[in-house]
Amino acid sequence: MCPDRGRLQERELENETMTKVEAIIQNSKLEAVKSALHDIGVEGMTVIEVRGHGRQKGHTEVYRGREYSVDLIPKTKLELVLADAMVEKAVQAILVAARTGKIGDGKVFLTRVDDAIRIRNEERGEGAL
Repeated sequence: MCPDRGRLQERELENETMTKVEAIIQNSKLEAVKSALHDIGVEGMTVIEVRGHGRQKGHTEVYRGREYSVDLIPKTKLELVLADAMVEKAVQAILVAARTGKIGDGKVFLTRVDDAIRIRNEERGEGAL
């Protein structure tokens, strides 16, 4: 058995699992979502400007008298890795703060994370978050 595999199994037995939360939201909702996450105790996140489309498929705009298609819409992506105990509270905070009720509100994706390592001191697991 691989030594890393043993460490992962130990971590699972200790119930020290983590989840990566990725949320694609409207740019205008970033401050509301950050505030909601801060209010429940989420300390760290990565924010990335992204472009894409879902069902809305973009729209057309007129610039200097010419019409053109905007098929990749600017969005904001938040990435957080959280202890599993915090995940549902964070997801609910994101859903409430980011929702407008209209098409294009975004998506939330959850992925299991086996380990995290703090570069500065090589601390592992939830302590590295």
